[in-house]
Amino acid sequence: MAASRFRRTLTRSAAAFVALVLVAACGDGPTGVSILDTRFGTSLGVDLDASTRTATGLYYRDIVVGTGTQATASSTVTVRYELYQSNGQRREGGTLAPFTLGTRAVIDGFDEGIRGMRVGGTRQLIVPPHLGYRDNTIMVFTIELLNVT
Repeated sequence: MAASRFRRTLTRSAAAFVALVLVAACGDGPTGVSILDTRFGTSLGVDLDASTRTATGLYYRDIVVGTGTQATASSTVTVRYELYQSNGQRREGGTLAPFTLGTRAVIDGFDEGIRGMRVGGTRQLIVPPHLGYRDNTIMVFTIELLNVT
């Protein structure tokens, strides 16, 4: 009798644990932070409806479509960038020394967001935490592609 009651209690506890894990896993990415629920600073001009969402959860929108050489998965690129927190506060910016895409020289979202751009183009990236610095922060980049080799 006691063993039967113990099994029922154990089964219920296991079911409750599984349900809790499933509920916790329902966020927008591995961190649970949702880009769709984020209130972006108005100065950023974020328009998710006009942006493209990739399979990884990165959002991008071309502000200016370039006409030069296109960046591919193994291109060496030079970019000018501005990085903002989702509230509009600027974190950093500048021109990066040339780096090769696909070599993990930059965060995953930055690398992915440059692919397909053409020289002369400007693109806005909305990077979820799992493609960024993994600090539960959504980042917004404005990137201008200066050179592709």
